[in-house]
Amino acid sequence: MSALTTTSDGFLLHGEPLRIISGAMHYFRVHPDQWADRLRKARLMGLNTVETYVPWNLHQPEPGTLVLDGFLDLPRYLRLAKAEGLHVLLRPGPYICAEWDGGGLPNWLTTDPDIRLRTSDPRFTDALDRYLDLLLPPLLPHMAASGGPVLAVQVENEYGAYGDDTAYLEHLAESLRSRGIEELLFTCDQANPEHLAAGSLPGILTTATFGSKVTSNLEQLRAHQPEGPLMCAEFWIGWFDHWGEPHHVRDASDAAADLDRLLSAGASVNIYMFHGGTNFGFTNGANHDHAYEPIVTSYDYDAALTESGDPGPKYHAFREVIARHAPVPDEPVPAPGPKLGLTTVELDRRAPLLPHVTTLAKPVRVDADPMTMEELGLRAGYVLYRTTVPAHGDGVLHFTGGVGDRAQVFVDGAPVGVLERERHEESLPVRLPHPGATLDVLVENMGGVNYGPRIGAPKGLLGPVTFNGTALQGWDCHPLSLDNLGAVPFTPSQDAPEDAGPAFHQGTFEVRTPADTFLSLPGWTKGQAWVNGFHLGRYWNRGPQRTLYIPAPVLRPGANELVLLELQATSGPRVLLTDTPDLGPVKP
Repeated sequence: MSALTTTSDGFLLHGEPLRIISGAMHYFRVHPDQWADRLRKARLMGLNTVETYVPWNLHQPEPGTLVLDGFLDLPRYLRLAKAEGLHVLLRPGPYICAEWDGGGLPNWLTTDPDIRLRTSDPRFTDALDRYLDLLLPPLLPHMAASGGPVLAVQVENEYGAYGDDTAYLEHLAESLRSRGIEELLFTCDQANPEHLAAGSLPGILTTATFGSKVTSNLEQLRAHQPEGPLMCAEFWIGWFDHWGEPHHVRDASDAAADLDRLLSAGASVNIYMFHGGTNFGFTNGANHDHAYEPIVTSYDYDAALTESGDPGPKYHAFREVIARHAPVPDEPVPAPGPKLGLTTVELDRRAPLLPHVTTLAKPVRVDADPMTMEELGLRAGYVLYRTTVPAHGDGVLHFTGGVGDRAQVFVDGAPVGVLERERHEESLPVRLPHPGATLDVLVENMGGVNYGPRIGAPKGLLGPVTFNGTALQGWDCHPLSLDNLGAVPFTPSQDAPEDAGPAFHQGTFEVRTPADTFLSLPGWTKGQAWVNGFHLGRYWNRGPQRTLYIPAPVLRPGANELVLLELQATSGPRVLLTDTPDLGPVKP
C-alpha cells in the first residue's frame, strides 16, 4: 500500500497531512560529489521534497545494459536525499523532455524509422518494459513502501502535448505496478483542457505544469479533476536558453509572488528548477518548431540555486514565502561557495584535426552516398566525411536533405564555408582547384530534439552530396565520439603546422586548493572543452553563454590539464579561469 495517499483536497503521508513543497534537481546534471551539498541547501530553503527525472538514454546506452554509477548512481542520490530528510518525486519517463538530448529516449531506439514513439506500438513498449525490468529492481529498496524516500512516481511526461494513446498510458502504469511500484502514481500536463484530458488516466492523480496565472491554471486543473490534491508539478521560475538568443531571467519577486499564490491556494508545488545544473558533454537537447534551435551548455535556468550551487535571489525570496506556510529550518542560509582566483591558462600544445583524424577514428568506407551518424552507430559528437572530387573549377556543392546539424566544408584542408540546419542551408559555392581535390565535411551533432514530433531526427549528412548536379560517391566516414582524447598527438604549438582548420589545444594550470571556477574563452570561436578528461561541454561565441562552469571536484591539487577542440579559429592561445559566471545579456 502506498505511504502517500490523497484526500478530497490534499495528501496524507502515513495518515498525517502533508503539503509537498518540492524542488527539481536532476542528479545527472550535477557532479555526484556535490549532491549532498545541493540537497542540504534544498532542505534549508524550506523544501521537504526533491524531484528528478531519470534519463533512459544514459542509463541504457545499449539494449540490455544498465548504468548506475558515477553521475548515474541514482540509488546513491536517493540515499543522500533520505539522509537529508527529504522525500523524492521520481519521474522515470520514459520520455522526460527536460531540454535533454532526445528528450531522454535512447538513440538506438529512436533511429528505427518505423517505430511509433510514445505509443502502444509493441516495438516501443517492449523496449520500455525490458528497460524497466533492469531499472526498477535496484530502486525498489528506495521506495516509501520499503522505508525509502520516494513517495510518488510519474507516468510519462506532459503526454497530452504529444498524443492521446490512452492504451499506452495504461500499459505504462501497469508496467510500473507489476514491477513492484506501490507508490502513488501521477501524470502531469500543461494546464489546458485538451492536454489534461489526453494525458490523464482514471484513478491516477493529475497534476499541472505552469509558471504564472496561478488562479486560472488551478481552476483548469480543478475543473478537470473535481477532487484530490491541487499540485503544480512544474512551477516554472526561469527558462532555458538557445544559442544566439538572450539569456532568460525572471524577477525573483515576481516568481515569489506566484509561489505565494500557489501555497495560499492550498496547493502542493514542485519548483522547476530549484537547481538546474549543467548539460555536460554532449547532453543538451534542442527545439525544432519553425527552425532547429540547440540549447546551450548551461542549465542554470535562473533557478533558486545558481549553476555552481550558490543561493541566488530566488532562494532568499522563496525561503521567506515558504516560511509563511510551512516550517523552515532555523539555520543560516548557506554562503556562496569558494571560487578560484583569476588564472590565465596558456595552451601551448596543439594538434590539427584533419591530418590526424584517422588516429582518432578508423574510417568506415562506403562506396555510394555518405552514411548518417545513426547508420555509423554514433550517439553524439562529430563525423568527418572525406572524399575526392573528380571535377574541378567553380560550382555548387549541394547537400540533399541538408545537414544535421552544422557542417564545415574544406577543400584540400582549406575552409570554404559552413552550413547550418537552423538556417535551412543546403548549398555552398566552391572552387575546386584541380581534379582529385580532397573534400572534407566535418558535421557536428548540436543536440537531439527533445520536444514534439522531431525526436530522433537524423544527424550527419542526410542524403547524397552533389557537385554541379553530379553525385559524389565513395566516402570515408570517421565517427568522432571524442570520449577518449588519449590518442590526440599533441606537439608544442611552435612545432605544429599552422592551418586554419579545426585543432585540439592543450595547456596546464596549477591549483592549490580545488574550488569552483568558470572557463572564459575571449577570442575563441566554437568548440568543446575538457578539464582533466572531464567533458565540460560546448562553447560558442554566438552566445549568450560566455563561460563554462568547472565544478571543484573535477580539479585536483597541483597540475591540471585543459583541452579545447577549436573548430574555427582563435585570436590567441590562452584562456581565463574566473570567479564569476557570464551567461550573457538578458532579454530586455
